Amino acid sequence: MQQEATVATSEPTDTSHIKKVMMGSAAGTVVEWFDFALFGYMAVYIAQNFFPTEDKMAGLLATFAVFLVSFIVRPIGGIYFGKLGDRVGRKKILALTVLLMSGSTAAIGLIPTYESIGIWAPVLLIIIRCIQGLSAGGEYTGATIYTVEHSPMKKRNSYAWAMSAATYFAFALAAGISAGLVAIIGPEAMGAWGWRTIFLLAVPMGVVAFFIRDHLSESPEFQQMRAEKKGQVSYTASQVYKAEGRNIVKLGGFVVLYALSFYIFSTYMNTFLRTVIGLSPAQSLTASMVALLFVTALTPIAGIISDKIGRRKMMQFAAIWHALFTIPAYMVVSNGATLEAAIAGMLIIGIGQVAASVVAATLLSEMFPTDMRYTASSMCYNITFAIFGGTAPYLAIWLTAQTGSYLAPAFYVTVVAVLCFFWVTVLMPETANKPLRRYHTEPEPDAKPAVSLGKVSAS
Repeated sequence: MQQEATVATSEPTDTSHIKKVMMGSAAGTVVEWFDFALFGYMAVYIAQNFFPTEDKMAGLLATFAVFLVSFIVRPIGGIYFGKLGDRVGRKKILALTVLLMSGSTAAIGLIPTYESIGIWAPVLLIIIRCIQGLSAGGEYTGATIYTVEHSPMKKRNSYAWAMSAATYFAFALAAGISAGLVAIIGPEAMGAWGWRTIFLLAVPMGVVAFFIRDHLSESPEFQQMRAEKKGQVSYTASQVYKAEGRNIVKLGGFVVLYALSFYIFSTYMNTFLRTVIGLSPAQSLTASMVALLFVTALTPIAGIISDKIGRRKMMQFAAIWHALFTIPAYMVVSNGATLEAAIAGMLIIGIGQVAASVVAATLLSEMFPTDMRYTASSMCYNITFAIFGGTAPYLAIWLTAQTGSYLAPAFYVTVVAVLCFFWVTVLMPETANKPLRRYHTEPEPDAKPAVSLGKVSAS
């Protein structure tokens, strides 16, 4: 135990090891977001197979309601796996979540249609989405924490960008495979059976991610904390919120913009291009793939910039960009009504989105102490994504239908961006280039001392 403590106290300098950590963390993140991307891209086909109706909009609304279900249970999974991650370690939980995620994703491709088993088809879909939501609740936050806790203090975002890149790449991969398959077999075959084959790809992807993660070491920050406390300490969700609730709310105010814009950009836009603009499935998926590959390439640049200028300026830039350019981007897409216009509009939105995504990934660790980090960040991230990310595609379709304006979702994002700018300016501390807090009793960055829990029993 003492040997672990000695190793953990030194600043990480082994670049090759940190790169392996990035790869292991990112591999599982790809599996997680590959599923969520597929569900959005395959929404039209899922609606046809599980919610058959003459009203296509009603079928899509039902499909995105199921999409929302997994987000509702994500906070439960986040708290459960977060508590385990703070107690037994990051590595073990990340190995477990990637297996659950890949298995449940593949199961979607095996569910019989509504025509075959009736109401049990959507029921099974909902049950599997719940399992996905539970496992996903502990995946992304755990992966970002694991990477940040291995990274040097002044380069945390220069490495944590890999989680954002993995997210975008997963969506690009899903879009690329979907576009290629529909081009080869045609829309009819895609709707009948083709969409299932893509979900089944989660199995080999999950096995590879598990193998990579299983050969990595535990986080040095977690090792040091365990060594100093000489045992396992478990906090309840209420204790974590009592100590870190202020920071959960602060960071949640920014994650709102990240969550909303991410799903408008990555999930709803594909449906928008097909149902509103009138592009073909292959064209809409191609536009998504190109835009997602573009933002994937931007993530390392954004990470380095964030380490140079600080987190507050990066957050403010993301908010300003969304406020100024979301509506014009939608106008470019709609007025052009071509593949080129779709790509151009998505690239404009993507610049602000990647800035928000990259800085949020690191803040999930920098805002919270090691002994509560997994639980607190999971609560912040998953609750915010459940409320604003999971509802984004549904609300975008609903707002468009209710107002009759294709710009309604863009106005929604713009208003949130303006509010987010003032939220960040007033409340968010600067956390870049400062040591991570190890315990909840240590002072917060640029803030008054954290609330003390008093005596908390070890288990």
